Order: sequence, then structure tokens, then C-alpha cells
Amino acid sequence: LSASPPIVVLLLSLLGLAAPGKLLVVPADGSHWLSMREVVNILAQKGHEVVVVAPEVTMRIKPSKNFVMKMYSVPYTQEDLKEEFQAFFHFSFEEGSFLERFVKAYQGIKRITNFGVSSCGHLLQNKELIRYLEESKFDAVLTDPVLLCGAILAKHLSLPAVYFLRGIPCGLDFDATQCPRPPSYVPRGFTQLTDRMSFLQRVKNLLHDIPDIFLCDFAFQPYSKLASEFLQQDVTVQDLLRQASVWLLRLEFVLEYPRPLMPNIIPIGGVNCAHKELPQ
Repeated sequence: LSASPPIVVLLLSLLGLAAPGKLLVVPADGSHWLSMREVVNILAQKGHEVVVVAPEVTMRIKPSKNFVMKMYSVPYTQEDLKEEFQAFFHFSFEEGSFLERFVKAYQGIKRITNFGVSSCGHLLQNKELIRYLEESKFDAVLTDPVLLCGAILAKHLSLPAVYFLRGIPCGLDFDATQCPRPPSYVPRGFTQLTDRMSFLQRVKNLLHDIPDIFLCDFAFQPYSKLASEFLQQDVTVQDLLRQASVWLLRLEFVLEYPRPLMPNIIPIGGVNCAHKELPQ
């Protein structure tokens, strides 16, 4: 498949047998939204009714004539958000030992997570907006599960969930889809390894799964608590991730290392080049 917005639109349209439908979109901010926006705009142009739910304070998510935008208040300012995003991106390009990068990743992800959880909490507490979503009779939810608020809403509304993402830290997407992730050739984050490893490098790759457990525990467990309180039942992070009907992964294997895929995982890396035709 040529991974472009029209192909993604085709895949999403199959959910409603190509008839105009009503789609709830709960995006993640920043570059995550820039890729998703291409698909959302084309879906709207195809006649689908699209409603985007976003906080009042965002970096990239702005109103558009192509979709209805529902916004909710959050307890932070534009400057607060900008400062945290810049700090997070800055550490991503810094060099250093694995321990140094791990500590900085821990601190950066914790701060970004606090913003996401705070925003999600205010959305779920907005009774007027939640009532509107309940009464709107959507056909599906399109969301980026790097922030799990859209997944919580999909479960609450009992709607099919389509996940649109680049990846989730700690291999949670592999676990949720029961997809193999052999350490013999799927390199872990921060290892700087390739898919061709010596025996010792494979051991190192395997050991890198251990700190991931701690990273994901503090980064995603707050969403589990939030979901359990809102849905009034015990809900784990994996419960929220496993409910996805389709995973649209922004992977392009010209740039990525080999990895297994499950039947409901579809690579759409070319969507990032929406205005350029990719070579063969």
C-alpha cells in the first residue's frame, strides 16, 4: 500500500461501509496532530462529520472549517505548555550515557504526563461536554493513544477505536496487540543498536526492558486511576489499549528497523509526506 492520506481515509471509511459517518477525534498535540490533521481534513472533505475535542490551550491544534471543534478549559497557560515542550525536545537531542539519558527521559516524561493527565481530568469532569459526546451518536473514535484520554472516551461511549500513532514508550503497543518483540533484532529505545546485533548486544537490548517497566509505571498509571474513577470500574492501561479495532502506525520501513506486525496493525508512514509523492 502507498502510505498516504487517501489510503488512510479508505481504511477508516470501511468502518462505515464508505457511507458518510460521524467521527470523534481526540488528538495529541504537537507533531502528532500535524500528521493526523491531514487525514481529518480529507475525511471531512469526503463528507464525514468530524468533531475534534481539544483543550483551550494547545501548541498546534487550531479550529478549522473542515471540522467542528469542542474545547474545554485547563489549569495551565500557553507559556507553561510551551516551556515544557521545549524542555522535553531539548533533552531528546542531548548526548550522554544511558543512565544520564534515562534520568532526563524520566523527568521529561513525568512533566509532560502531568500536563496530559491534568488536561484529561478536566475533560472528563466537563459534564456538559461529556453529555454532548454521549448524545452525538458517533460511529468511531480516532485518537493517538500516547495520551489515553481518547481511549477512555471510546470505552465510555462503547465505540470502535482507531489508534493513530508513531509508537508508545516501553513497548506497550506490542503488549496490547500481542505482537512479538524479539530482542534478537528489534532494538529498544536509547540503545543506539540496529537490527543486526552480536550476542552481547542482544543481552544489552534485553536488559533495557527492565528500566522501561519503571518509566511506564509512572507515565501511564495515572490514566488507569483516572479511567477507573470515571468509568466506575477497575481499568488498566492495557485494557484501554487492547480495545483498539485498528492500529494505524506512522512507520516507514525505509527508515525503520524490521519488526513484526499483527493483522490489525497498518503502517502508514508516508502520511507524513502528504504533499509529496513517495518514490517506489
